[in-house]
Amino acid sequence: MHQFYKFLKLIIPFSIVLFFIQYYIVESFFKNSIFFYSTLSIYVFHLVITLCSYGFLIFVNKTFPDKTGFAFMGFSLIKMMAAIVFLIPLLQSDLKSQVPDVSAFFIPYFLFLFFETLFAIRLINNQ
Repeated sequence: MHQFYKFLKLIIPFSIVLFFIQYYIVESFFKNSIFFYSTLSIYVFHLVITLCSYGFLIFVNKTFPDKTGFAFMGFSLIKMMAAIVFLIPLLQSDLKSQVPDVSAFFIPYFLFLFFETLFAIRLINNQ
């Protein structure tokens, strides 16, 4: 549990800072654009899926320490599928350009993935 709280103490401020940066960019530079998903919904999705993923990694690391890397790769695949499911309504919508929406989703996706990867590497190396 200690590892999860340590992760929480860093992921929450990371998420808040990224959220406000993206919110400022969207509101300042894309005033005339209509986004399918709000910035808040995107960040809630990323935060929840990242917390679930890291919690699962800690569980696997405690029960099967030699399988943590495989669990990370497997859950990364599940995260990718969840991202596609999350984006299906956008992809089926009648918006003229979906590029801003997809960018607004995948830029934080990769930042959260990078953050999670750093902690997964620490978890694997502490065995």
